[in-house]
Amino acid sequence: MGTRYYQQRLISLVQTGHAQAGYRPNLSVQPNWSQIFSGGNVTLTCSIPERRRPKASLILIPTGQMFIRENVTLRCGIQGHTDTEWSYSWYKDGDSNHPVHSRKWEKDYSFTIRNSDSGKYTCRGERRSDSQRSEISDAVALTVSEKPKTELTSSHKGAALIGNPVVLYCELDQSAGWKFYWFKHTQNPENEIKTETHSYTISSVSVSDGGQYWCRAGRGTPVYYTHYSDALWINVTGVSPPVSLMVSPSRTQHFITDSLSLSCEGQSDSTGWRVRRYTHSEKVSDCSSGWGSVTGSTCSISSINTSHTGVYWCESESGESSNPVNITVHNGDVILDSPVHPLTVGDPLTLHCLYHHTKPSNLTAEFYKNGSLLQTQTTGEMTIHTVSKSDEGLYHCKHSERGESPQSWISVRDSAAESAVGLVGLVVGESIALLFISAILLWLYKTKKGLKTHVDILCTIKTFARYTE
Repeated sequence: MGTRYYQQRLISLVQTGHAQAGYRPNLSVQPNWSQIFSGGNVTLTCSIPERRRPKASLILIPTGQMFIRENVTLRCGIQGHTDTEWSYSWYKDGDSNHPVHSRKWEKDYSFTIRNSDSGKYTCRGERRSDSQRSEISDAVALTVSEKPKTELTSSHKGAALIGNPVVLYCELDQSAGWKFYWFKHTQNPENEIKTETHSYTISSVSVSDGGQYWCRAGRGTPVYYTHYSDALWINVTGVSPPVSLMVSPSRTQHFITDSLSLSCEGQSDSTGWRVRRYTHSEKVSDCSSGWGSVTGSTCSISSINTSHTGVYWCESESGESSNPVNITVHNGDVILDSPVHPLTVGDPLTLHCLYHHTKPSNLTAEFYKNGSLLQTQTTGEMTIHTVSKSDEGLYHCKHSERGESPQSWISVRDSAAESAVGLVGLVVGESIALLFISAILLWLYKTKKGLKTHVDILCTIKTFARYTE
């Protein structure tokens, strides 16, 4: 018989003997000629590659640090295989002979954490069809800590001025996967407000917003809660602070690479006041910490970038603070030129759509409020000649070719209400009694004047940044 017959026969035998086991043999012929003549020598070599077992993988849900009495899931999987093929076992601290748990049908092992559960965990699978075991997974560490406690802080060190925004921050070292819960006057879950991030913004503070606040964080299903934070008092006043933060150029949105000047200015001497800011990455820091250069009470930034987006304010050595200003740095072609400070009822408002580098030949722009189209202007600007409280909201502009700007919050104060509060020297938050009296005074005033208060709650640091994005 010819060489071809024996070659095909050998291939058939190899494939028949090993196909069921999942091997793929390799056959080589020497010499490697296209044609072999009768009487010549030929060598057929069959090589069977080493068969590797699949390896298990293990992940913790949630990831990161875990806390006592929190629920945790250890999820085991076999890469490239369906879950229904395998049974799973979990091991602790390198003891692969005595599983802490085994499951025939599910890849998740869930339990409520105790102190003794700290350790390094592994897992592996066993295929039900032939009892083949996978390689054991890499170890994953489970670190158990005491139940955490949040820290509640405010963007204001002193009293907040009526009509200005106030931002509360619920700080937690391990913040991944947490939602945040806010409480006013009492720790009653029925009245809680939930946010996806660690900030809670009162966009236009009023007298009724003064008082005592708490926060806590939660994650998972069912929800695992941290301890409540310590209480924080929010004081509200109708008296303006002695110093204001002035921004040059005087707008809330800026292009990258622009220069920016921030100055603490007031009717009295501003010596001893410094510019501070809050950003998501750096938290609270001073201009002198490296992001700007200081000259007296002025902070200068020669070339800004998106990391400079944040909340800025002036603060004295005694802890007194100005009203905060939102600054957004945009890496795009269009920004909205909007006022830095709150307007007063009756003021005019002009908004411009500004463009990076060069203006388009067609200046027609659309202006939006709270996501709805407000005006379309061929000049690229819109004007409200006399603003009212109803004009308060989130504004942005859009150009058909260059794109759209981020959103900026425009706040409108009710000057009459502020005057009434100023006359009685009202400061909320000093005591429960004052809070109660203030609420009565405000109610009486509203009843007589027929005024309607409007407090919008914007509930994420990203949304807060969007006021000036």
